[in-house]
Amino acid sequence: MRSHTVIESPVGPLTLVAEDDAIVGLYMSLQRHRPDDRELGLPDPQGRRAEPFATTAEQLDAYFAGTLSRFSVPLAPQGTGFQQRVWAALQEIPYGRTESYGALAGRIGSPGAARAVGLANGRNPIGIVIPCHRVVGSTGSLTGYGGGLERKRQLLELERAVSGAALF
Repeated sequence: MRSHTVIESPVGPLTLVAEDDAIVGLYMSLQRHRPDDRELGLPDPQGRRAEPFATTAEQLDAYFAGTLSRFSVPLAPQGTGFQQRVWAALQEIPYGRTESYGALAGRIGSPGAARAVGLANGRNPIGIVIPCHRVVGSTGSLTGYGGGLERKRQLLELERAVSGAALF
């Protein structure tokens, strides 16, 4: 059974969606490809205090404070096999670093599929935790982000400031 809660963050309200004790969605306000509210499940009456929301919210707070670079919450993103491969590969991009769509496509064994990787990246249902914001254009340009380019820039700048890594 699905449920959801909304938490506040430096990038605006985040809607967390859980099913069977795992996070299946993390959506920003005005996000492209955000599911219809009926697909989010009922609001959890315990909100941020219920699991897995409590752990996810705690880790998001630490991420935004610059003290967490890798999430360890139970995830269950739902998508095609190809999307699952892309989303798994996104989690391997180091904190504070970026990777191009083409490089990501090559890394998952589909070197000619940069466009398909971009589409799968855009359909990532668990933003921030599955760091699709770390994928950039071949020239290092900030291209497409379901939460908006300003939020992508904000997330990348946070990671750069904490890690000291050059992003572009």
